[in-house]
Amino acid sequence: MPEQSAKQSAHPFNKQVVAWALYDWGNSAFALSVIAVLFPLFLGSYWSAGDNGSAVTMRLAWITSGSSMIVALCAPLLGTLADVGGYKKRLLFAFASLGALMTVGLSLVGEGSWPSALTLYLFAMVGFYCANIFYDSLLVDVADSKQYHLVSSYGFAVGYCGGALLLGLHVWMLLSPATFGFETSVQVIKFAFFSVGVWWIIFLLPLMFVVSEKKPTVQTRESPLQASYQQLLATIHEISKYRNIVMFLLAYWLYIDGVLTVIFMAVNFGQRLGFSSQDLVTALMITNFIGFPATLLCGWLGHRFGPRFVIYMGLSIYIIVACWALFLQEVRQFYFMAVTIGLVQGGVQSMSRSLYATLIPREKAGEFFGFYNMLGKFSAVIGPIFVGLVAMVSDEPKYMLIVLMPLFLLGGALLAKVRLHAPLQNS
Repeated sequence: MPEQSAKQSAHPFNKQVVAWALYDWGNSAFALSVIAVLFPLFLGSYWSAGDNGSAVTMRLAWITSGSSMIVALCAPLLGTLADVGGYKKRLLFAFASLGALMTVGLSLVGEGSWPSALTLYLFAMVGFYCANIFYDSLLVDVADSKQYHLVSSYGFAVGYCGGALLLGLHVWMLLSPATFGFETSVQVIKFAFFSVGVWWIIFLLPLMFVVSEKKPTVQTRESPLQASYQQLLATIHEISKYRNIVMFLLAYWLYIDGVLTVIFMAVNFGQRLGFSSQDLVTALMITNFIGFPATLLCGWLGHRFGPRFVIYMGLSIYIIVACWALFLQEVRQFYFMAVTIGLVQGGVQSMSRSLYATLIPREKAGEFFGFYNMLGKFSAVIGPIFVGLVAMVSDEPKYMLIVLMPLFLLGGALLAKVRLHAPLQNS
């Protein structure tokens, strides 16, 4: 084990790290093609054809909140179960498979059937986010603690590249359906849902075969599920030991709310401003192609100046974007906004993950990343609800982002109180 740790420290991008990051390459196709582009577009133009724009926004907001609530309630127990039973990889496979199958199912939903589409999307989102609990927690298995910031940013950067590559293929198909044997754009989008599910599973396989999951450090004679409940209750009972971690989680809960809501609602926002589907997809492509090198740069900045510096830089950009949205009128401004967000989106997410990994006890990574994902999903409940409420009281889409600004400000203020190198017992 010490030899492995030394090897990982010397070579941060070894074969286990590459295999781990390839899962991000695969599942980011769902995050980009489905969550950010295809589902919002198809929900408004095909599954809810002819319905009011505000009604579509509310449906998207409520189903996003619902899936996030389910994940938030399950995350701590799932993370604890993974630690106690040594089930990270198995649970990752189960939930990733659920998400991929539900995504394939979206290709079979007919026009006007928005309830069926929302149901499949709900389970796909649950699979995606629950799988990420175990993917995130495997960071401490594949990387030495000194390399967390570099490896975490590497995973996000690889994800941006993989997601953008598949979306680029989908855009090419939409622009020239006949080239690929399709007659209509509807056929292309249905094939796109199918291809995302298959892509997701293919790039899950390297992680399953190459990554070595460390054995649980605590042995128990009880069933893993019973031991997980007891360990979870013990952690909640002793949470005062980890006040520094709690402070970070509260900060993260607030600011990641805004980040995730921007991702979920960006296409719907542009759609309601009257921009074409081609413009919206182009903007998302820009964000992701910018995001690849920008996230690698953020990883270097985090390694050099600390992750909190990168997070603050990103939150400042999001505050500017939230204000700028009030004055957005032309599509070229929307493109520039996409560039701006692409510079920091991956940096905020990757540095949050690696900063958290440095704060938690290594032997409880799954359990603590369960709490991490729980709060991330609870925040993703609140932000879309805010957007949904705005849609109920006003038909003006420009207010959709400004309601998120207090979350960035409050999250940043709490982050300042986190002691980055505090001992766990005295935090």
